[in-house]
Amino acid sequence: MKKGIIYLIPSVISPDTANKVLSPQVFDVVKNIAIFLAETVRESRRFISSLKLGIDISSLEFEKVDKNTRDAETEKYLAPALQGKNIGVLSDAGCPGVADPGAQVARIAHKLGLQVVPLVGPSSLLLALMASGMNGQSFAFNGYLPIDTKEASQKIKYFEKVSRSNNQTQLFIETPYRSDRTFEILLKSLNPNSLLCVAKDITGAKEYIKTLPINQWKNQKLTIGKEPTVFLFLAI
Repeated sequence: MKKGIIYLIPSVISPDTANKVLSPQVFDVVKNIAIFLAETVRESRRFISSLKLGIDISSLEFEKVDKNTRDAETEKYLAPALQGKNIGVLSDAGCPGVADPGAQVARIAHKLGLQVVPLVGPSSLLLALMASGMNGQSFAFNGYLPIDTKEASQKIKYFEKVSRSNNQTQLFIETPYRSDRTFEILLKSLNPNSLLCVAKDITGAKEYIKTLPINQWKNQKLTIGKEPTVFLFLAI
């Protein structure tokens, strides 16, 4: 029996942008899949509904796969693919497997001998890197900074040393309600000549992407608010 395919399906990173940022292949694949593994089932249902594909959402099967999902559970969820059924993997925003528990699904799918197909869609990390003007040949995504201010500052200084030694762009994301706090910690922790890029609401109506040295950022009056934001810096 021919095995099913595991499709990694990108979702929008800003509301009402599907027709601008998703490839036609995404619409075609979603239309023909009945089983989905989702980071958050409610968000995935909402996303599929927003595509206006004429699908009866109640007829679809969803399983939640997040950071707490064990490998054995994920393997069980992939069992229908061994019987020939295609399965879609959905992140809450952006590309599954990038800063997202979808990587676990892909890893186990490979273990089971299943074909994994990534579809084209928006990644806030790559879009921010593209627009930052920083080194796109050597970069590292470091996830979230520690919540504690002192620990966050120490982490920033450590990665600034790495950036300087390797000419490597450093990327971080933050929970939206802590973005302004993170911005202030970056200003206080980085050296004056280091470049900092703030990339918020990428692909959205309030998109703002700007790169300046720290000493110039300190003269700017920037309020990020609760917009999803990627921070990038490069030590000069």
